[in-house]
Amino acid sequence: MCICFILGIIIQEYLALRNWTSYLALLIVAITMFSYLSRSLFWVAQRKYLLVLVFGVLGIWLHKLHSEIPPLPELPPKEEMLFKLNKKLNSNEKNRRYEITVNPGEAEVSSILSVPRGLPELDYKHLYRAEIYISRVQPPKNDYQFDYSKYLRRNRIYYQSYVPGKLESAEVTNLTVADRIHQKRLEILQRIDSVSISPKSREFMKGIILADRTEMDRETVADFTKTGLVHILAISGSHIIVIYGLFFWLLIRIFPLRHRRTAIICSLILIWVFAVFIGYGNSVVRSCIMITVYFIYIILQRKPDLLHAMAFAALIILISDSNQLFDVGFQLSFMAVFGIYWLNQPILKHLPPANSFVKKVLFNTFSISMAAQISTLPAVIYYFHQFSLISIAANLVIIPLSQIIIIFSLMMTLTIGSSWYPQALLLFYDHFIRIVLYTIHWFSGFDRFMYSNIPMTLAETAILCTVIYYLRFLILRFNIRNLLPLLALITLYFGLYHGLNIYHEQKNEVLIHHHFREKYFSVKKGNKVEFWLNADADQANVKKYIIDPYLTSRRASAYQIKTLPHKATSVQYNGITYPLKD
Repeated sequence: MCICFILGIIIQEYLALRNWTSYLALLIVAITMFSYLSRSLFWVAQRKYLLVLVFGVLGIWLHKLHSEIPPLPELPPKEEMLFKLNKKLNSNEKNRRYEITVNPGEAEVSSILSVPRGLPELDYKHLYRAEIYISRVQPPKNDYQFDYSKYLRRNRIYYQSYVPGKLESAEVTNLTVADRIHQKRLEILQRIDSVSISPKSREFMKGIILADRTEMDRETVADFTKTGLVHILAISGSHIIVIYGLFFWLLIRIFPLRHRRTAIICSLILIWVFAVFIGYGNSVVRSCIMITVYFIYIILQRKPDLLHAMAFAALIILISDSNQLFDVGFQLSFMAVFGIYWLNQPILKHLPPANSFVKKVLFNTFSISMAAQISTLPAVIYYFHQFSLISIAANLVIIPLSQIIIIFSLMMTLTIGSSWYPQALLLFYDHFIRIVLYTIHWFSGFDRFMYSNIPMTLAETAILCTVIYYLRFLILRFNIRNLLPLLALITLYFGLYHGLNIYHEQKNEVLIHHHFREKYFSVKKGNKVEFWLNADADQANVKKYIIDPYLTSRRASAYQIKTLPHKATSVQYNGITYPLKD
């Protein structure tokens, strides 16, 4: 049912079927209901086929509903407007960024707002009025660039805005329950900012427990990215499992043994309270749903089935918002869980017997880490076009410590939130986290193990995912029968890989690249590209947002940067003039 529902979403996404799908859905549902009411052997035999067809058409219809763009008001490009805070977003060196609601209570719309760092931080207990520059988010003009407008549209955000000057604020007396919770979380974040530990330790604590990475410095984020440890910063399944385990461990010592179910139910309630408090982000909600579904099996005294739990959790999430299917976090989290289910036990069987607790922890950490990394590798390369071999070693060192790190950080967050914390314990936490961050930074320094700008198409990704599926059988039993499908798939992959390389190498291209208000010129000949930039261009940003994505999409291996004449407004190439200014 889940697979058919997902196929329905994909069909609607890429084929954009019209209104007749609603009538088709009603017709199939009616036929299915008739089959369950009928005693005819023919209709009894068709029930399972009709049921999965219902979910397929339901996926088409719901995704059409979730993808509809509502009527948007015509907003002037610059006007004094009223707005309120919805969510803090990642900041940059110049601006803090927020998700806001403009004109709350009226013709309200959501927008991404940038506020200069010199202005006060926004909170949830005030309404704000300011002169705002606001505009619709535009799609990229080059096919290789990330479509930020589509990403925002999936989150029902259609505008971006900027406050150039001062803000006026008025305190709200009738805050909603959600705003009160958000404000309390914001106050705890501010308390953490006031404690006397290193800034990196503060930002780490806020990120790993309260899901706030808005002020984390770029170097730390880059270290976690290079070492494949970003999943530690993002509140996900591993965090929720550890926190659930801590709650259950405490409650099982309070309740008598015969009330084990009560301890499970209370632990599940507590992790949902935690999820609501930290902002019920997508990854947190996904993890809570999966854990809740899994333990419902235990409460009902049924054998836990991870695949059914995953499918049921995916259905709940996608029925509420089908756009989640295209969220990278959604895909990676389910691929990781499936990878652990599919490869963990086969890998463990090839490791020596765990005759001690330490060996058991180390071997399980290794097998789980390897299973998760192998299963998510195709998607990681497809979306981020990079991979580091050092991530395997980094995960083996840091993952065994992750439970201690999460529990210690949770305890310190609770004590700081209650305004009671021993200074000695705070200093010990600071030193401990600094050692962890230094270790991660040390691992990130092995640049020779980092592979960047790896080209990957959807077809190549599908082949690699199929390779991982057949890999289980080869690990369980190494023989020619299990080896042949893998060899065939690997041959197909490299054939497609080299075929695409040859295709792109034969294509020459002259292109104007758009990045915000700037334009850049490039000439591609074979697998080499020349980029023409102004002398004052920020080459680091151009390389990150223009050069690297373009080289990856065109599977080019070399490039050269050339400087345009001072204040050049156009470029002539082969007798054609290419404008660089609007």
